[in-house]
Amino acid sequence: MRRRRFIAALLLVTLVVLGLKSLGVSFGLPGSSTTTSSSTTSSTTTSTLPPTSSTSTSTSTSTTTSTTPPTTTTTPSSFAVGVTSYLENEPAGPHNGLRVFPVTVRYPAEGTPGLVQAGLHPYRDAGTFPLLVFSAGFELAPETYAGLLDAWAAAGYIVASPTYPLTVPGPNVQVLETDIVHHPGDLSAVLDTLIADNSYDGSRFHELINTNEIGVVGQSDGGDVSLATVANTCCRDPRVRAAAILSGAELSWFPGTYFTAGSTPLLVAQGTNDLLLNPVSCSTQIYDHAPAPKYYLSLLNQTHLSAYVPAGPERSIVAATTINFFNAYLKNETGALAAMTSAGNNPGLSTLTNQAFVPGPPPIVKGKQSCPDSPYGLSAAAG
Repeated sequence: MRRRRFIAALLLVTLVVLGLKSLGVSFGLPGSSTTTSSSTTSSTTTSTLPPTSSTSTSTSTSTTTSTTPPTTTTTPSSFAVGVTSYLENEPAGPHNGLRVFPVTVRYPAEGTPGLVQAGLHPYRDAGTFPLLVFSAGFELAPETYAGLLDAWAAAGYIVASPTYPLTVPGPNVQVLETDIVHHPGDLSAVLDTLIADNSYDGSRFHELINTNEIGVVGQSDGGDVSLATVANTCCRDPRVRAAAILSGAELSWFPGTYFTAGSTPLLVAQGTNDLLLNPVSCSTQIYDHAPAPKYYLSLLNQTHLSAYVPAGPERSIVAATTINFFNAYLKNETGALAAMTSAGNNPGLSTLTNQAFVPGPPPIVKGKQSCPDSPYGLSAAAG
């Protein structure tokens, strides 16, 4: 695919090395590897906090009984973020062999909000949390997007970010973009592992994940993977309930068809100045084809990565809009859609719509409406 090649080298080495070293994250699993998926979290002692609600009754010598009201716990609006990792061992399938790749998992943790640190105890007083799986762009490590990953976890989400095989260059590592056709299966394997860990008493995530509240997020090629997981007949995973596609596309390399069997609620985000790597028409194509409920976040004057990677108001807009989208469709929070509308509409920075089609004429490139490698390729511009 033509649209991502030159962006990796500028960001990969510095962000991966500095980001992961600062977190102290290790990708090794203790013990021998097996052909079944197993998280390192299963070897971590889970710290279960004592109940925070108690009722005590004291009876005097008279017939009067005084009862102390139960102590109640208010769920924080923001959490510290714990970080752990494991190696996914995806069993061989009919079209591929054994696939082994690292997965980093962020989770709401005990501690001061704003703290991001490896190995913190999970926050258990709030019950379970929804699960998000994030898929990164080609030749970009997931830690490139650490600002967004941390924001989602701090808002009360468990966030898994796999490094799919053949996607990130390194010593003796070859990349192959066409391997993307296997990534929806890799994503589903990550879900299998974390859902199994949720039931395993020795896991860090034991009874911490709400398995009925699962969403996916992806950027660039990772957006293509996330979209296929919820909207392409080749790869739909019914466990996924909502998806945010950040500068992604419908991709002809996946063998199925899009939206012919429906879709989850969808949030599509796109920078208006992303003219080469993921032209605006790629995102408008997704949005216009998708059934409701759907939302289109237009990031004014932004390029392919500028609203997702560097800190700034644009990344804050993406974080707030995606968080409220998932709050609405995974957590079913009252007022979340209104909060999303407010977060997504910022004069001079962004607009958010839920109209049937993206307002305005389609973007034109060299006289054509273009989305490279989509099932529709180049189409003659209307009018």
